[in-house]
Amino acid sequence: MSGRGTGGSGGPGLFEDPARARAAMPLAARMRPASFQEFEGQEDVVGEGSVLRRAIAQGELPSLIVWGPPGSGKTTLARLIADAVRARFVALSAVTAGVAELRAEVAAARQRLLEDGVRTVLFIDELHRFSRSQQDAILPHVEAGTVRLIGATTENPSLSINNALLSRCQVVVLKPLGPQAMRTVLERAVRDSERGLGRLSPLLDDRGYDELVGYAGGDARTALNALELAASATPPDGEGRRAIGPEAIREALLHPALRHDRQGDLHYDLASALIKSVRGSDADAAVYWLARLIEAGEDPLFVARRIVISAAEDVGLADPSALGIAMAAFQATQAIGLPEARLPLAEAVIYLALAPKSNSGLRAYDAAAEDVRRLPAAPVPLHLRNAVTGMMRSMGYGKGYRYAHDDPEGVVTQAYLPEGLQGRRYYQPLPHGREAQLLERWQALRERVRPKPAGGREGEEPGDR
Repeated sequence: MSGRGTGGSGGPGLFEDPARARAAMPLAARMRPASFQEFEGQEDVVGEGSVLRRAIAQGELPSLIVWGPPGSGKTTLARLIADAVRARFVALSAVTAGVAELRAEVAAARQRLLEDGVRTVLFIDELHRFSRSQQDAILPHVEAGTVRLIGATTENPSLSINNALLSRCQVVVLKPLGPQAMRTVLERAVRDSERGLGRLSPLLDDRGYDELVGYAGGDARTALNALELAASATPPDGEGRRAIGPEAIREALLHPALRHDRQGDLHYDLASALIKSVRGSDADAAVYWLARLIEAGEDPLFVARRIVISAAEDVGLADPSALGIAMAAFQATQAIGLPEARLPLAEAVIYLALAPKSNSGLRAYDAAAEDVRRLPAAPVPLHLRNAVTGMMRSMGYGKGYRYAHDDPEGVVTQAYLPEGLQGRRYYQPLPHGREAQLLERWQALRERVRPKPAGGREGEEPGDR
């Protein structure tokens, strides 16, 4: 689009009038911090005396990867840094730009540097969306100093950014804005008559601010845009003031978007929080994280699979029925889908959280697997082999095998492990829930079914070697 006006009157167009252009911008864009003093909530990163601020004050311009949630100030920080060191700010989005656009901007940056000595900050939003080859295309220009890269990402850089590029950049981590920082940003917008809403005379009480801060979840952009909509929708009273109550704010927020990405960090972080809450026997926290996943649009079968795994891994033999309940929830989710599937999933999560816990099955398997890797070809004892042919019988297959059901108690003493492993104990029952009964049974059977090892210590534990 050209800079010329499009109005038929021949007067200045919207984009020729800075004041009109700014008025057309959303409140969040108008209130973008103009200085580090206005940059709220990230004092540990860019506060007075921080490493980054000291470097900028000395004119140093490092390449950065800025990792943080939406609305935490990634773009603003990049602009402030470029302004502070008097560099040209060039912005690209990894969603729409490709290698051709990147090369064009690098060529322009090289020309500015050679002809005018002006450095360039190349800001790439959503950097994690660039493919590995696209990220590789940036690398030589960052290494040569042709551009200073500031890449913004909502994903963990250690998982989404090439190691080579990551090693040439400093990682800056921004946090969601805390309640006090959010309130400061909102109060500034309410008071400011030039960039903010001061000309509308909005009035918010503590409940109104709390409503905005709570629903925005640390996202300043969401809070400011909701505030603007609520102020515009609230009619002024006789004195021109607009009393914005919690109801108006809730209506302006409509349905707050829950941050989620089925392939990103938050996907795994929320699932991890769910499982760890179940493991920690906190039913309330477990239901909360379940709701966070479901309400954000997570695949319910992914959640159901996590629950089944938790039933086996964390509840285990302390309550064997937990696995059946988890499987029933999984099958119900397959059969009925959402929204009804939230009910069996919630019931399963609560049951698992309240159930006694034992990971003895997991520990037993891991201990056995360690011996399998150590002795990968340990032969099956002859008496345990199935003798289905005469030749096998002549070789001793099945010879000496004792059939347990011939014993009055159904228990016989014979070697079941390969030579060299006899006497090893993998399963270590825990005295939790129903596994306490298994512990009694295990102790009673142990000496009967396990002969003394031929060359090892009796009762040797898997970790003893």
